[in-house]
Amino acid sequence: MENSTQQQGAAILQAAFKAWNAATELRTSRRRNKRFTYGDQWADVLVTPYGRVMTEKERYYDDGTYPITNNLIRQLVKTIVGRFRSQYVHDEKVDKSLADVYDANQLAELDSRALEEFLISGCCVQRVDSVAGLTATTVSVENVNLNHFFVNAFSDPLGRDCEIVGQLHDLSVAQLVKRVAQGSRRKAAWVRQLYSESADARVDELAAALGADSQSALDFWRAATPGKCRAIEVWTLESQEVIVAHDRDTAQLTVHPLGALRRLKRDKDATLRWDVATTWHCRWFSPMGDELAHYESPYAHALHPFAIKFYPLTDGEVHSLVEDVIDQQKYVNRLISLIDHIMRSSAKGVLLFPQNALPDNFTWADMRMVWSRCNGILPYVPTFNGEKPEQISVNGTNIGAYEMVQLQMKLLEEISGVSGALQGKSDARGNSASLYQSETKNSVIALTDIFDTFNAFRRTRDRLILHLGQ
Repeated sequence: MENSTQQQGAAILQAAFKAWNAATELRTSRRRNKRFTYGDQWADVLVTPYGRVMTEKERYYDDGTYPITNNLIRQLVKTIVGRFRSQYVHDEKVDKSLADVYDANQLAELDSRALEEFLISGCCVQRVDSVAGLTATTVSVENVNLNHFFVNAFSDPLGRDCEIVGQLHDLSVAQLVKRVAQGSRRKAAWVRQLYSESADARVDELAAALGADSQSALDFWRAATPGKCRAIEVWTLESQEVIVAHDRDTAQLTVHPLGALRRLKRDKDATLRWDVATTWHCRWFSPMGDELAHYESPYAHALHPFAIKFYPLTDGEVHSLVEDVIDQQKYVNRLISLIDHIMRSSAKGVLLFPQNALPDNFTWADMRMVWSRCNGILPYVPTFNGEKPEQISVNGTNIGAYEMVQLQMKLLEEISGVSGALQGKSDARGNSASLYQSETKNSVIALTDIFDTFNAFRRTRDRLILHLGQ
């Protein structure tokens, strides 16, 4: 029986690892979107015609061009989050039983940060849990970092085909013991022994056995924070045989495990029926494969504690708002850098320097350094033949770069749905206030799908909170 339990635990842990591995592309895309959102927009890797692998920033420096960033994506995200915050107090009325939870967990702030994550990655996950204190049990809501979250690939926008879900925890030994000891001092001592100095070697062995040969895969097994213990929380939807009893006196239906069949048969006033029920089970594992805790869902809703929303989830794919406008952002940066390069070239030009006019004890590198400075001094000894350095500069021609910048910025507004009116920009055309308000309203309509999807996620979260309060 013990071997069977161990085999089942190992199979579940391996399924969790596969679910984590399957989302590698999603996490990679999220990291890129996050880079662009917060200004690191020249780090995409490319291959030059000569076969060199480098970032776009390195390639620009090699060509003598200074890459310039004009972060328009950040402004789009801030505008949408600001619009959400401005309407938060005017949102649908919150159930009175949720008001205390909203205040205690500062959900206005958590939801704003969750929306920002939603715009960047197309995903938002919150955990709704009950926290037992010394005197009372309270409801805790927290945003879950997608780097510590995994779920099986599902295609239903409502997540009804979710079968395995979990979270990676980096905790101190004391915090982990509090989570999994379940009041047993002996178990607490066993957990402390597991996370001894030899634990790292066991982690490496298990990771190798399960094929963890990449850094992304190793992130599943090893704590990201030095000095912390990695624990893996896995929730699985499992089937089990049950007996449904109908009490004819009270007209009530009750569900019992199969082992209670003999006891139920003694009750002559009950009608029994065999059935199959699905229940959510939670298991905590160490990265060495040891099962730290195992229990059925303790919540009144009998589900896992995560509220999940992926967008738009067409054929199981996730595509965020930021992902849609990255190409326009990159092109704006290239055009601005090109204009800057043209202006610098027009101002400075190229220098024709006779080889025999190079001053003594000067190298070409020294001369280049002096020439690049606006206040540089170059020692010069005139010769009888009159040869001297000559600067050649040409005024930059109008190649339409300015018009292209305006076009790309307009396309960025069109693609994102965040127009100038929504950003609060004044209308230089002198149109009436009613027309300006109409443009603002139409801009909000373009974002209705995003707002409504996020609000559906919040309603799912609120239902979890209500069930915990029962």
